[in-house]
Amino acid sequence: MKLGIVGLPNVGKSTLFNSLTKAGAESANYPFCTIDPNVGIVTVPDERLKLLGDMYRSKKVTPAVIEFVDIAGLVKGASKGEGLGNQFLSNIREVDAIVHVVRCFEDANVVHVDGNINPIRDIETINLELIFSDIEILERRIAKTSKGARMDKALAKELVLLENLKAHLEAGNLASSFADSEDDDEVTWRKSYNLLTDKPVIFAANVSDEDLANDGAENTHVNAVKEFALKNASEVFVICAQIEQEISELDEDEKAMFLEDLGLKESGLDKLIRASYKLLGLISYLTAGEDETRAWTIQVGTKAPQAAGKIHTDFERGFIRAEVVNYKDLLEQGSLSAAKEKGLVGLEGKEYIVKDGDVILFRFNV
Repeated sequence: MKLGIVGLPNVGKSTLFNSLTKAGAESANYPFCTIDPNVGIVTVPDERLKLLGDMYRSKKVTPAVIEFVDIAGLVKGASKGEGLGNQFLSNIREVDAIVHVVRCFEDANVVHVDGNINPIRDIETINLELIFSDIEILERRIAKTSKGARMDKALAKELVLLENLKAHLEAGNLASSFADSEDDDEVTWRKSYNLLTDKPVIFAANVSDEDLANDGAENTHVNAVKEFALKNASEVFVICAQIEQEISELDEDEKAMFLEDLGLKESGLDKLIRASYKLLGLISYLTAGEDETRAWTIQVGTKAPQAAGKIHTDFERGFIRAEVVNYKDLLEQGSLSAAKEKGLVGLEGKEYIVKDGDVILFRFNV
């Protein structure tokens, strides 16, 4: 999974990136301190992996990972060359979702590019720049497609889609609100455009530490962001980027104590991962053994052969069956053979839909 982090300057975006990835992207109280897109890899915390790895005495335990791409702070006019952000937008065209960091805290010592705190205005500023960037992409595609549209019915059909999408964006709308098509060609074309405003969005409402314990319930800025997200089918999680940076410097035991002292059950990274999996409809199945215990991320509704294909294409091509047991049952029984004796291991075929927490052994022949 790959997530792109965007936001205005001085909203806590790079501080959040630092804390999530421990990559040390420069952070300072002035715009454009992030002048190159920073990329960091984060492992997805999963207690199930450790327990299974211990049970099998696995030589290697491999968690799922998330790749974060941090983009320089965008400002009004970025698409016209203002600031530095627009030149890096191409780096997030390949991401699965966008994490939009929004400032919901007051601090006289941290300047705001527009002079005061107004998260909805900030969101709309960023959205407008993303819209402009998408229009530019569509205009290039229209210029290319229109050349052959007179002689090619497929190109003529695509040209209609392109022009309708462009008109939708020019009216100030996000591509995500453009009506879904039941036409397979149109679905494929639209996906190929990789429009930024067609991507799922998770809003990170960055608050002060005082607002963290009650998840920003009394913060009017946070409530405004939640209302906006609800209308736009987006996810929201409340975070204090400064606290997250402090947490990132602690070991696991210290982290647990620190969170408890703050009255928190989970870190901001945990919240973000949960929101990402929910928004993108993702789950994890597990493979376990002496050599390696590993988590594999798949879409909800994925059938066994396609899940096997995540490991290797040969597994999908030569799929015979899957031996499936729930991780809790496996841990309780202490071994796969003991789970089999209790009738807890299912032999599943090509139509089996993989569930979160399934431990699977694939049988295949190529």
